[in-house]
Amino acid sequence: MVFSQEEETLVYDLKLSSVGPGRATGSDVFHHPGGLDLAMKLHYLRVVYFFDSEAAQGLTTMKIKEHMFQWFNHYYFTCGRFRRSESGRPFIKCNDCGSRFIEAKCKKTLDEWLAMKDWPLYKLLVSQQVIGPELSFSPSVLFQLTQFKCGGISLGLSWAHVLGDPLSASDFINSWGQVMSNMGMKTPSNSPRPAPRPYQPGHENDPVSAKRVNPVGDHWIPANNSKMDTFSFHLTGSQMSHLQAQVWGPSVDQTPPFESLCAIIWQSLARIRAGSEPNTVTVCRPDPHYRRVNVIGNHQVISKVEAGIECSNIVDTDLRVLASMLADQGVDERDQIEEAMEKDQGVVDFCVYGANLTFLDLEDVNVYDLELNGEKPMYVYYTLQGVGDEGAVLVLPWPKGSIKNGIEGKFVTMILPEDEMVKLKSELKVNGIMLEGDF
Repeated sequence: MVFSQEEETLVYDLKLSSVGPGRATGSDVFHHPGGLDLAMKLHYLRVVYFFDSEAAQGLTTMKIKEHMFQWFNHYYFTCGRFRRSESGRPFIKCNDCGSRFIEAKCKKTLDEWLAMKDWPLYKLLVSQQVIGPELSFSPSVLFQLTQFKCGGISLGLSWAHVLGDPLSASDFINSWGQVMSNMGMKTPSNSPRPAPRPYQPGHENDPVSAKRVNPVGDHWIPANNSKMDTFSFHLTGSQMSHLQAQVWGPSVDQTPPFESLCAIIWQSLARIRAGSEPNTVTVCRPDPHYRRVNVIGNHQVISKVEAGIECSNIVDTDLRVLASMLADQGVDERDQIEEAMEKDQGVVDFCVYGANLTFLDLEDVNVYDLELNGEKPMYVYYTLQGVGDEGAVLVLPWPKGSIKNGIEGKFVTMILPEDEMVKLKSELKVNGIMLEGDF
């Protein structure tokens, strides 16, 4: 994305520093990402938390860093740097090099920024740096603190997905809020993972939800064949109620909102991609078994959903059938992905988000649990970098809790080839999804 000179100067006076653990980790401490972690290494989470002036009161850079020193004692291997073993497999040397900390200012007030709804500009509020091309100098975590004219702030988190899934990233930043509130760490320290065991073959078939890409070397970002675009929109509780009735009929009690919304987007994209409609999609959601573990890593469920012969034509398939498939017919492929990585000693490069059309369920990722001065963020923007050409759709909760018939509002971010985005917006409006809802 190329910004105009005026847009680039909206965020200015950038200052760069580093922050890491308050105590030395020690020598010869290493973290060895598992096969599923390495399969996600070309993807990055970009999250921006917006806080009003009341929440930001007294929040100085010095205070933030003082608490981060304590916090990183718990998450010390996120402050290390990647190396490669003799086989070429990446691992993290826990050398306390730290995370990057960026300070910036914005010419707009917080309300003015949010009113623009200019999604590409959000890249100015969170680092877009990726790992490489020099592994030993590339941090996996970067923060950006941006001060708005009104006294409000945004906190941008750039998180390398090789460290962990969205729930891990959320628990990571939420625990910083606990430390800032002098609540201390409620969980034991994360321990580095030991070197993997020798590969043990098990599955015969390669995963469908992860695809090999051309080798990227030490510059961890995939090459797209299409120019990707990002667009986000808010659905109120009333709009979600109408949408679910459209899929399931007038009785919307107990109907799954995530699957309902994704079914409509799936079918809309199938109309656009006539002749190459997506008959297989990927669904990613938190694994409930890891919700209380609080050990960062890639634990999310990654499922393939394949349309059978009876609904091979997605455009003509009933929306209720598509939504039911998304809810009930997913096949978890984490073991196959892990095995595919380990078979090649963790040195091959995979794409998961966008290998197929990918739907991310982020409704239970504690997106709004970060607190500053007892206040939760007024809004959280969440997106991905490194999405493949088939695209990805992220579904998040809406903070204001607008409820209709027990249904809360949602916030949706779509990352798709640029030439498809305009057509998809038109298709969604035909299906009753209005894309210009106010904050």
